[in-house]
Amino acid sequence: MTNIWKAAELGQSIWCDYISRELLSSGGLDEMMEKGVRGVTSNPAIFNKAISKGDGYDDAIKTMAKSGMSDLDIYEGLALEDISDAADRMTPVFEATGGTDGYVSLEVDPRLADDEERTVSEALRLRSLLGRPNVMIKIPATEAGISALERATSAGVSVNATLIFSVAQTEAVGRAYIRGLKARLDRGDDVSSVRSVASLFVSRMDSAVDPLLEERASDLMGKIAVDNARLAYNRWGEIFSGADWQLLVKAGACPQRMLWASTGTKNRSYRDTLYVEELIGPDTVNTVPPATMDAFLDHGEVENRVAFDLDGAFHRRQRLADLGVDLDRICDGLRESGVDAFVTAFDELLKAVEEKASSFR
Repeated sequence: MTNIWKAAELGQSIWCDYISRELLSSGGLDEMMEKGVRGVTSNPAIFNKAISKGDGYDDAIKTMAKSGMSDLDIYEGLALEDISDAADRMTPVFEATGGTDGYVSLEVDPRLADDEERTVSEALRLRSLLGRPNVMIKIPATEAGISALERATSAGVSVNATLIFSVAQTEAVGRAYIRGLKARLDRGDDVSSVRSVASLFVSRMDSAVDPLLEERASDLMGKIAVDNARLAYNRWGEIFSGADWQLLVKAGACPQRMLWASTGTKNRSYRDTLYVEELIGPDTVNTVPPATMDAFLDHGEVENRVAFDLDGAFHRRQRLADLGVDLDRICDGLRESGVDAFVTAFDELLKAVEEKASSFR
């Protein structure tokens, strides 16, 4: 009984926030599944690290380059192979959990984050190419992305809404999911097969807010990210208990779950399992980087704490406002910088593919 299995008993699914061909070929993912891991997430930065480092992809790149494929097509070919392989390995989890878990996520091109039409088209195309029910397509929760999420959900795509930072963004994503399902139901389409997660990034909040508190309210340092996640979870509970949602439940709809992302501890003075331990609870997912997962397996404490000290969270948020810290503005900035970081990682990834492919052409 690992800590991951113990968390599952409390309603939280642990997913792995990393994928690479080496992880798949070495049996590393299979070992994680034996320990209780129930899903996999990826993003441009993860694929950049996986493909640009080492030679694990060189043979495949050589074959694709010699066939005349473009650098973008080579990347996509590599990503689709890895995502498909991981999804196939996760199929037993998907089936055993009735479609609740066992998902593998692939992100749309982050350069489309502000283009609703192309994001929807890309989500549909990737879903079709992968052809597996346990794949989620990641869409950044920009204004255009939230509209794209609604349309993709309506079209039957299971979406991982990513780069969420605020309670308001969480609500917008949740309501877009509900509207997408309602559109399906109004057409007479099945709603039970569509799933979604709302990925709220955690550690980056403390990284952004802590420097503002160091001299004015040091007792708040290291608390705001967890508070923010708990308040988002509280709002999520309100959204998915209303009358509109209950009509969809009767038709077989499943709620969009809160997913905690960016849960590796960046401040070394904080406990290395902080953002896992403090956010365990029902109907949640935590996508955990490998090093943090190892720490959680080794010495993590497992307790239902996701709704702990809500009154304190509201009080500390008010103190931030009194100090002139505009959390909504910070969250909007974090979302923008998150998109920029993924675009940069994507560009670097394509450059790495180009450099490797050019040696084989």
